[in-house]
Amino acid sequence: MRNSFNPRFKPSNLYLWLVFLILYAPILYLGYYSFNSGETMHGFEGFTWHWYREVFADTRLLIIVLNTVVIALFSSAISTILGVIGAIAIHRTRRVRRQNALLSLNNVLIVSPDVIIGASFLIFFTMLGIKLGFASVLISHIAFSVPIVVIMVLPRLKEMSPTLLDAARDLGATEWDVLTKVVLPVIKSGIFAGFFMALTYSLDDFAVTFFVTGNGFTTLSVEIYSRARQGVSLSINALSTLIFLFTLALVVGYYFISRRGQAGAAGRRGRNAEWGLPNK
Repeated sequence: MRNSFNPRFKPSNLYLWLVFLILYAPILYLGYYSFNSGETMHGFEGFTWHWYREVFADTRLLIIVLNTVVIALFSSAISTILGVIGAIAIHRTRRVRRQNALLSLNNVLIVSPDVIIGASFLIFFTMLGIKLGFASVLISHIAFSVPIVVIMVLPRLKEMSPTLLDAARDLGATEWDVLTKVVLPVIKSGIFAGFFMALTYSLDDFAVTFFVTGNGFTTLSVEIYSRARQGVSLSINALSTLIFLFTLALVVGYYFISRRGQAGAAGRRGRNAEWGLPNK
């Protein structure tokens, strides 16, 4: 007898929706009161754009936004280049034990607590005499973004068939041609995904940046924390809502890039099957 129970009402689906509700309810609550004409979150008095206008009228805040975006773009671009190089180096390592060791070292910064990473960078920069500011924040963001890029790019490399590289070499391609005309186009979706993930992590990071910022240089996350300590202001709600929407746009972009990469990989496997080539 066919089960007439609607699968959309399974307990697992209800649990999933409950988890999403718990996660996003505070964000929606914060965004809702960013349009409040009052000055507190104890009651919604009326709709207004005042707090958003206040955010865009704050020159110091706009400079901090610019600092955050510059740090995110520079660190993401540099970490993407280094991450692609690292992923290719790990992929070309023949010994499984050595490859696993390299992957473990790569994942240290991902699994380590942000407080430990931030304190370690602070001690490191102090020992080297590097002044805390733009340079220290940039180096720190590059350091914790590189492993993310490696994780994004490495699966694309493993999906690539070795016969493509052998065919390119047989046709007279140099190693540089193989890299630029075969490898990089194949892993392009992973590169873009790694870049956007690194950009998202850089924009959202607080713990590491809090330790290594200084000399009048700060980022949005640290600024929001500083303002929140002085008292709850709905301008913080407006600023946080804008950051959330921007981050959400990055995540959606990453999702579509990943879907495109999966579709491309499925197409390559289909062509390989049609031509009698192995899928790896």
